[in-house]
Amino acid sequence: MNLHRISLLTVCFSVVIFMMALIGCSLQTSKSDVTFNGDIAVIIHQQCTPCHRPGEAGPFNLISYEDVKKKAKTIVKVIQSGLMPPWPADPTYQSYIGERILSEREKQLIAEWVEAGCPEGSHLPAPPPPVYPQGSQLGKPDLVITMEEPFIIPGDNRDRFMVIKVPYELERDTFLKMVEYVPGNRALSHHVNGHIIQYADHQKKNIFEGKRWVDREQAGTLDSCYQYISLLNDDGTYPLLTPSVFNYLPGVVPQIYPEGIGGYRLKKKGAILMRDLHYGPTPVEQSDKASINLFFSPGPPRRPFLETQLGTLGISEIVPPLVIPPDTVMKFVTRAVIHNDISLVTINPHMHLLGKSFLAYAITAAGDTIPLVRIRKWDFRWQYFYTFKKMLRIPAGSTIVAEGWFDNTRNNPNNPFSPPREITGLGGSMRTTDEMFQLILTFLPYEQGDENISLEPEMVNKKGLN
Repeated sequence: MNLHRISLLTVCFSVVIFMMALIGCSLQTSKSDVTFNGDIAVIIHQQCTPCHRPGEAGPFNLISYEDVKKKAKTIVKVIQSGLMPPWPADPTYQSYIGERILSEREKQLIAEWVEAGCPEGSHLPAPPPPVYPQGSQLGKPDLVITMEEPFIIPGDNRDRFMVIKVPYELERDTFLKMVEYVPGNRALSHHVNGHIIQYADHQKKNIFEGKRWVDREQAGTLDSCYQYISLLNDDGTYPLLTPSVFNYLPGVVPQIYPEGIGGYRLKKKGAILMRDLHYGPTPVEQSDKASINLFFSPGPPRRPFLETQLGTLGISEIVPPLVIPPDTVMKFVTRAVIHNDISLVTINPHMHLLGKSFLAYAITAAGDTIPLVRIRKWDFRWQYFYTFKKMLRIPAGSTIVAEGWFDNTRNNPNNPFSPPREITGLGGSMRTTDEMFQLILTFLPYEQGDENISLEPEMVNKKGLN
């Protein structure tokens, strides 16, 4: 009996050893089977190449096998740490279009591939890299309007807030589906708010007269800026302004909306007004020559966007006032009541270098909470306009709340001052070394069924937007 038990144990033990060996071989094989052509290229092209290609924000290319192999160890390090791909919003709180998030399986595949020596998989066909139109992230524009001369940014380590006019003249009035801003100098272009000035017939004889740009801080007031660049009608009245046709911040990708949502009417004579084009400080002289891509629409917009903002320069006060003493970590709150049903399309949280975390939500009149955005670790370099996958209905009577934490201590590696000094956000200063606390909302008046409308981007063909 004892011999029989020993025999059974021996057999069982042998089977276990055999199975463990098989599992080990299987794991080893799976690692060696991971190749660039078969597994890695599709991940890189989808999550990395959009930024890591010529003319975009990435400091090096990640397109070909050679590109990726050269940076393989760095890639593993930054994706394991969560530094890349850059997506500050918490995906467990709310989801959006175009999330730059790697799954745990994708991270594991990349790590296994690098550990195995970065095999190319030459026995498999190399997947073609994505094709991007030059000078655009959307497609071939119908018209490109470019600054006539480059703007020279002096190397004096000073922030600049420029008001810039770029006039245009078309053959006839038309309609716009989308406007895209393309900076000539991405390193120094911090943000811009873009508007269209449209002149009615006989209001402006020469739209090309006047200077092209003026330093807002030197001019003093916007009225002075507009007079300096000759933006007004010939009789001194103000022309029609279509606000916020484009916005730019680090990391922002223009969003293409479904047909009938958004869009603008466009008079044949007018000007692109870049108000508060913010150039960051530089110790050496540089230049910028930006372009604006126009995508035409076959018909008038049915539902043009509306926009508002909470906090700095917005409709709601910041409590307490945005003053951050040195050596403190402070929380600030701003809130506003929505008086009509709206369909929320896009939100943009905004802070500067002292930003630590950001939370925004809506509380309905019934007491329900609607999550909007949560950023656990604020990153000044990546500030997105987050577009919901479907329009988000915010019922009338709801309160939208934004909570921001700011870190003005030595522990904040982005603190612009050492030792820390008092930082203020009063007065609406947009200097990088001052602070802002904003939540920008892009929305439509609610219509029945809006919450079922997908905002997923349309396809782009080689001729432009479909």
